[in-house]
Amino acid sequence: MLDILITILKIVFILGFLIFIHEGGHFLIAKLCKIKVNEFAIGFGPVLLKKQGKETLFQLRLIPLGGFCNMEGEEQRSDSEGSFSKASVPKRIAVVAAGGLVNIIFALIVYFVLMACVGNNVSNIIDSTIPEYSAELAGLQAGDEIISINNKKIKNKSDLDDILNNSDGNEIKVVVNRNGEEITFNIKPTEEQYNYTGIAVSATGTSTEIAAIYPNSPAEKQGLQVKDLIVAVNDVNVENNTTQLVEEINKSIEQDIKFTVNRNNENIDIYLTPEIESDYLLGVNLKMAENNFVNNVYYAFWSTGDFVFSIVDNIKLLFSGGVSVNQLMGPVGISEVVAETNGLVDFVYILALISISLGYTNLLPFPPLDGGKIVILLIEAIRRKPLKEKTELTIQMIGFMALMTLFVLVTYNDILRIF
Repeated sequence: MLDILITILKIVFILGFLIFIHEGGHFLIAKLCKIKVNEFAIGFGPVLLKKQGKETLFQLRLIPLGGFCNMEGEEQRSDSEGSFSKASVPKRIAVVAAGGLVNIIFALIVYFVLMACVGNNVSNIIDSTIPEYSAELAGLQAGDEIISINNKKIKNKSDLDDILNNSDGNEIKVVVNRNGEEITFNIKPTEEQYNYTGIAVSATGTSTEIAAIYPNSPAEKQGLQVKDLIVAVNDVNVENNTTQLVEEINKSIEQDIKFTVNRNNENIDIYLTPEIESDYLLGVNLKMAENNFVNNVYYAFWSTGDFVFSIVDNIKLLFSGGVSVNQLMGPVGISEVVAETNGLVDFVYILALISISLGYTNLLPFPPLDGGKIVILLIEAIRRKPLKEKTELTIQMIGFMALMTLFVLVTYNDILRIF
């Protein structure tokens, strides 16, 4: 019972707090721009608490799945003093963009502080080379500091991995610092083939339950489903052992794989033909960076940059078809993820992840999201006059209906994943 209560409190806190700072961003910029705010509410449904300020009615409502900052002249144009519709276009864009920007800025600050406190950073200094891999064969040594690859500065392991992943196995120019002297090596990375199935399990924990299946992957084409529990691969027991799962999948290249999954309390055998893909490796183990304040801040800065671009890349995948609508997550799915957090670090990381995702999503150029409103305001600036009120309302309504349809579909998929 206590665990359920703690889970509910975690979910309510994250959703409520992130909505609060989002709407608070709109509110504060509106006040700075001398725009009258009639209502400021966190949540929907019945009112739990309310307080009338000098000009704003503040409310706390029962359902913490949203909120609103109701400005004079926002829904229906008004000529009264302090009206949103009478403010200049730059001011209105600032007010509309503030919510998403606050979520993004908050997420970056939280993530940066988290990374700086956690430490455990991997440096760009070679600790050892792996026998028979390209680094050893080319003459790289323990103690070499990798300065750049193909003229791109290497700051951490993430930089190294990105360049190798995009190398397609072509020769790369590696510059290292060895005892104060810069030495250049031309190295062809070592290719390692692996079986791509399109299956994703939880990044945290050891469960071999399928958390996601990538679109057009062998797993999707051949009948594996989200929530299937993988109990064996080629008759080898891998249940709740993700390391063993990966090892068994990659044991035999260019051969079909037999998955035994538990679905609805019944074991089912599914044969899957994997796609053969390649990783490209130097074959080096990198040293851990010294755990001090300067190093932690340095690596936290670059890690935060990677965090930002990873979210942007995921959004690009959605529009390019790399991620299907079935993999999107709504409030129900988010609540499940929050419920599974274990410890303060995990909880704070999820807080930052949801906050930055909320910020980016709200700034997408799709009505009635904030980004869609910004597009309408930019059109007004170009035309030097606003769209007809009826036209703008029609655009917002069509967008709202599309968004609600997507919300229902995502929620349905979230429920299916849970049950």
